[in-house]
Amino acid sequence: MAASPTPEHGAGGPPALAPGHDLLLAVDTLVEGVHFDRRTPMRALGHKALAVNLSDLAAMGGEPLSWTVWMGRPAHPGAVDEDALRRGLAALARRWNCHAGEWRSEDADHLQLTVHICGQVPAGQALLRSGARPGDRIWVSGTLGGAAMVLAGCGEVDPRRLHWPEPRIELGRALRGLASAAIDVSDGLAADLGHILAASGVGASLELARIPLPAGAPAPERAWPLALGGGDDYELCFTVPGSALEAVERLAATGPVPIYEIGRIEAAPGLRILDPEGRPYPLASAGWDHFAGGHRP
Repeated sequence: MAASPTPEHGAGGPPALAPGHDLLLAVDTLVEGVHFDRRTPMRALGHKALAVNLSDLAAMGGEPLSWTVWMGRPAHPGAVDEDALRRGLAALARRWNCHAGEWRSEDADHLQLTVHICGQVPAGQALLRSGARPGDRIWVSGTLGGAAMVLAGCGEVDPRRLHWPEPRIELGRALRGLASAAIDVSDGLAADLGHILAASGVGASLELARIPLPAGAPAPERAWPLALGGGDDYELCFTVPGSALEAVERLAATGPVPIYEIGRIEAAPGLRILDPEGRPYPLASAGWDHFAGGHRP
């Protein structure tokens, strides 16, 4: 196994946890043939490998401290531009003042990138999945389904939606003390909201017509299944109690990224999706399964 510091590795070591803060940890892996193929630009892949971890921190209301990388480097023919991978990851890390650690590599059957990230949040202020209560409103950031539309060649969505996701760190920080629960949308809205519902012991109703779709999306009838189950959006889904609704509405008007109310938390278990006429909408997929490399039935 080879290990080397990146050019951005500081001589003083990674930053320490600030007094009065809780430590946050996240780890995620991108595997060739499951999460990307060799047509993916290597710089974009480096960016995305860090972005998906920063997105986890954003969903907890956290701020990044440092990262390390393990890379499985394939021995089969076809060069991997490791410099481009490093540049893509380092550029995003600099934007969020995330300290670079070791980059370790060893031979593997497929190209793989595993990023471990450390972050922090003021003590007791981390956003969890377990705080949603009946009557809370459900909100999402940005637009949904764009990455899946690019992957499916459906519509005319900007390919950056798939290859260059933007972690919503600023929004996560702004939601401390306002959101009752939060998660990032990595496996599809229905699946990830389902994690909040399970952890909180509640149900929900969503209004299809209120789900924000990206520019260039196909007709809603084709776009909705991808927005609900496509995955790879890395937006935030969060719930808001009535006491914080006015503050979140102000955030919607002035905040770092557009946010939209799309539904309501209910006491009855389960996720109910309503079409524009108020009729039940059947969910074709329960979301993307990263381990199986396909959609959950």
